Amino acid sequence: MKYFWIQLLLIAGSVSMALMFIRTWGQAKNRAWKRIAFSLFVIVNVYAVLRPTDVTWVAHQLGVGRGTDLVLYVMVLAMGFLTLNTFLRFRSLEKKITDLARTVALAEGTRHNDARLGSAVATVVAETVVTETVIAEAVVAEAKSEPADSDSVKA
Repeated sequence: MKYFWIQLLLIAGSVSMALMFIRTWGQAKNRAWKRIAFSLFVIVNVYAVLRPTDVTWVAHQLGVGRGTDLVLYVMVLAMGFLTLNTFLRFRSLEKKITDLARTVALAEGTRHNDARLGSAVATVVAETVVTETVIAEAVVAEAKSEPADSDSVKA
């Protein structure tokens, strides 16, 4: 009974994380393995809070001195994964933004040349740029539809 309040607080935190994650399922296209992994994380977290001696037993079986050390090691690995995933996602978004900026610059340059020259060559170039602009808009639409935690990152 002396650990009741801390256990209640930790379980409430786990449940609130799960509810926030479930609430965003309709808004974002989370991959199935992320849903499964997060669900398992919450279940294991609640179990570990309710039965801390079992975590110590698992730690001893794995050759780790204490259950808290095992939890720390797992959290370090998870943090490394999250950092790498975020880095790759930002790098992908930067590439998409660069491609979009190039397409917009070409479109603006063509529009400016068409207004200045008004020639048939400018019309052919304008058609090419319009095609590239349509492609760029599709890339932007795809980027907007990607969730913040998507792992469909192309390195």
